[in-house]
Amino acid sequence: ADSLSSASLATGATGATWQFADGSRVELTYAPFVVKYYGRADDARPAAVINARGLLHYETGVRSSKMIGSSTTSWDSAAVVEVGAAGETTSADDDQQSGGGACPDGTAWNGRECLEIVGYWEDGLARFADGSKEVKRDESSKTTQPPTEEAAAQQEEEDFSESFGGHRDDVPRGPTSVGVDVSFPGAKAVFGLAEHATKFSLGGTIGANARYAEPYRFYNLDVFEYELDVPMALYGSIPLAWAHDPSSSGSSPRTAGCYWNNPSETFVDVDKSDGDGIALHWISESGVVDVFLMATTASVPTPLKLLASFASLVGAQELPPVFALGYHQCRWNYKDEKDVAFVHGQFEALDIPYDVLWLDIEHTDGKRYFTWDDALFPRPQEMQANLSKTGRKMVTIVDPHIKRDPNYAVHAEATRLRHYIKEAPGSTKDFDGWCWPGSSSYLDFTSPTVRAWWADRFALDKYVGSTEDLYTWNDMNEPSVFNGPEVTMPKTAASLAGVEHREWHNLYGAYFHRATAEGLAQRGRATQRAKAAAIAPPPGTTPPPVQHAGLRPFVLTRSFFAGSQRWGAVWTGDNAARWDHLAIAAPMLLSLSTCGFSFAGADAGGFFGDPEPELMARWIAAAAFTPFFRGHAHHDAKRREPWSFGEPWTQRLRAAIADRYVHLPYWYSTFAKARFAGDPVMRPLWVAFPGDPACLEIDDAWLVGGDLLVKPAVAPGVDAVDVYFPAGSSWVDARPSSSKKTTTWYRGGAVARGIGAGLDAGVPVFQRAGSIVPRQRRLRRSTQAMRTDPYELTVVLDADGRATGDVYLDDQQTVAFATRNAFCWVVLEASAAGVEARRYVGPDLPPGLDRATSDALLAPLRGTDDAAAAEASSSFAVPENRVERLVVFGLDRPPTGVELRVGDATRPLDFAWDAATSKLVVRKPDVVLADPATWTIAFAF
Repeated sequence: ADSLSSASLATGATGATWQFADGSRVELTYAPFVVKYYGRADDARPAAVINARGLLHYETGVRSSKMIGSSTTSWDSAAVVEVGAAGETTSADDDQQSGGGACPDGTAWNGRECLEIVGYWEDGLARFADGSKEVKRDESSKTTQPPTEEAAAQQEEEDFSESFGGHRDDVPRGPTSVGVDVSFPGAKAVFGLAEHATKFSLGGTIGANARYAEPYRFYNLDVFEYELDVPMALYGSIPLAWAHDPSSSGSSPRTAGCYWNNPSETFVDVDKSDGDGIALHWISESGVVDVFLMATTASVPTPLKLLASFASLVGAQELPPVFALGYHQCRWNYKDEKDVAFVHGQFEALDIPYDVLWLDIEHTDGKRYFTWDDALFPRPQEMQANLSKTGRKMVTIVDPHIKRDPNYAVHAEATRLRHYIKEAPGSTKDFDGWCWPGSSSYLDFTSPTVRAWWADRFALDKYVGSTEDLYTWNDMNEPSVFNGPEVTMPKTAASLAGVEHREWHNLYGAYFHRATAEGLAQRGRATQRAKAAAIAPPPGTTPPPVQHAGLRPFVLTRSFFAGSQRWGAVWTGDNAARWDHLAIAAPMLLSLSTCGFSFAGADAGGFFGDPEPELMARWIAAAAFTPFFRGHAHHDAKRREPWSFGEPWTQRLRAAIADRYVHLPYWYSTFAKARFAGDPVMRPLWVAFPGDPACLEIDDAWLVGGDLLVKPAVAPGVDAVDVYFPAGSSWVDARPSSSKKTTTWYRGGAVARGIGAGLDAGVPVFQRAGSIVPRQRRLRRSTQAMRTDPYELTVVLDADGRATGDVYLDDQQTVAFATRNAFCWVVLEASAAGVEARRYVGPDLPPGLDRATSDALLAPLRGTDDAAAAEASSSFAVPENRVERLVVFGLDRPPTGVELRVGDATRPLDFAWDAATSKLVVRKPDVVLADPATWTIAFAF
């Protein structure tokens, strides 16, 4: 902001130049129209260029032939500017079936005859009474006759309709499109464009050696059993790309990005054939040219800082309540309350930690959301209370399609209030589509009024049977329409404002996710107010101000757009129990993370099919080191809870899940940095080591935060993995079992081959030299049970004998960290002389966190707290967890003594030196991690 406010503008006859305070500049030429962005003052060539290839174009048209209320056909207006390619025409008769004519309305072809439709399924095919499904006829066998030359000319002039798969888009306003090319001179790789099931480093779609024959597509869809390594559209869209050059022609590495802010159907071609740069061609069906360019500059010098800056544009990843970072157990569906109690009881009996149990659509009364099946779940509050006793939560699914049943209160009220999407602009008829409940209506979440109404549905008195420990899963929100084109809503449907669905399709899921999260946040504030009001003050005294900030929501979504991270978590949809789906999970999650959506995961074990025990064990182990950690399964799949495979698999799965909980303090602190600074949680290696070209294509290993490198085994029969360690770094194996006999240091710039990765060895995880990582080693049943547990601090000194780290502390459940500065950072610094801890209690921030950035990212939450509840940070009770163990790697000799210094007090400490591993273990320092006084554990030699 300071750079922009101090920019100088120079204009001339042929162009203009903006010069910014940090040395970056923008050069604009008028004819031809070209924009060049230089990130640094000494850049010889631009970091990004708009319209270098002259592909800027827009096409708009409005005709009256198909508009509501029109009875004539006439072209009202049109504009075509520099259209890049000729438009294709399609037959308007695609509904004709081979063998003579289309099936009558209400029927579909079963391979032999037209039968009455009784429903639709997620694959988009009709279902018949005998249990069979629709058969799509071969398009090539259609018997349509080509139009006459005169008819073809008239069709080209007046009819822009499109037909496919039995569906027709009348394109009532005529053809529209908008597009432009963006080039990144010198770039060696490009990333982003979430969500696609492809390699993290994006493959070319045009030019020499293109990997794909089709462009990357953004059109949010309910994709049934999606394919891998194709640029097809999936459930969500973040039209953002990052290009990177590790050498930048001999100067420091350079990263540049482009965000194409358009929610309509979009295609992106990637051209890597130049040999000295990469170009993207963005083209959308509608909208305007709304492009944001970003690049590393003197004020944003690294890729990590640049990725974080995107959060200032679209919002930061929300800080989840700590339970959401634990293990989630899900299935379509746990059958009834007895089944829920059994699953919960098995986790308890077998000492397997977990935090959340999930219920899919079958828990409802006939797919009516906000209801319970009285026969299967007659006592939902008691069921939730039984989980809550052990610190667990429950999640139920709530989808956007509403059953069209006049006796269903939610539908009746939404109909009365006219909250539903309409069939077309100007129509008063509610759109009627088919989804899980059958005939369904769809709420218009683009309307703030509808979002506010929806948020109210989550109040405890409206969602009967719910409690404050019940959270929400938003599925099918692309939106999924089983009998719609591509299993989604027709583009001609209209919002309440009269805007065609084609204009905002990719935003639908994001708005639904937002409305749900706002509902849970609203409920969280109400329940906390009720708790405070229930505390009676002593007789004759004035009640104190409300002390409770609102509880944080947790909402999982399948569909999303840029900025959806503000509202919760995402998962990669309906994957399969296959090794290749395990392998593609990391590239997909890295793409989401670099596009700003850190709280992401892939369903462990795969949704479809039955994983063999080895696949399940490998998947759980790998998923434990990804941000969102859930096991899930289709209703046709065999049960695969952690005990389902018997021993030794139960022990292996228990150990993998426990590993997640060991690292919980580190996960939580890393998520806090995402919230306060915009840093991604799961990071590709090149972001942390931008000058190492060998990191560019690595997507089977990743960083958690900046200090842990993870490389799981993702193939059957593997007992060792090869790991590339980035140049300029050193690492130590962080698995406890790996350091008992010897400590292996891995130096960067080379591949370490044959690192043990047996099924009982744990996922290969390495801690960076120069870091301090907090852990909690005590096995507990849930995150709530860990709240007061002590910490183990592991120090790995670098070549200079130094290391740093931090631990973030707050109440782990409310928004008080943002609304009242109720947080604490403990900064740890180590050297060969010892370890020092210093705390920073909110609103104070530690070095490395920028006040202006943090205030901007936290601003959306501020103002949501009750005015009477706002308290000074002094009211925050800083957690008093203690340090029970200090582990140090990297000392060249054992100390002769170790002592604890807290203020003026000192105390000798017990320690042990392992000569074989050069590891120092300091036992039971028993100091409060966030002690008000700076404390030191000092080594004497």
